[in-house]
Amino acid sequence: MSAAAAADLDLALRALADGNRRAILRVIRSGPQPVGVIAERVSLSQQTTSHHLGVLRKAGLAAATRDGTRHLFAVDVDGLAAVRSYLDDFWPTKLAALKSAIESRDSGDRG
Repeated sequence: MSAAAAADLDLALRALADGNRRAILRVIRSGPQPVGVIAERVSLSQQTTSHHLGVLRKAGLAAATRDGTRHLFAVDVDGLAAVRSYLDDFWPTKLAALKSAIESRDSGDRG
């Protein structure tokens, strides 16, 4: 992993460490939402919600678009893909260990 990719991943993981930001991502995963709607759904002030959205945008996890005078926020799937890719690297080892344990148990039952 390059230094830039590692830095981006660190930003994303730090952003995801906050429960309010994860709640915001749940609200905007179904589609673009204005700050006011997001704030109401997560029970935060608009100012606090805007701050968290800024962190999510900087981490590449949320994107903003404009609809007239409104700013709409949605999940940035590219940013989440980097996090998922990192986490997916843990599964092959665990699955191989599980397979080995099951095969070991099964061969012990036959002997």
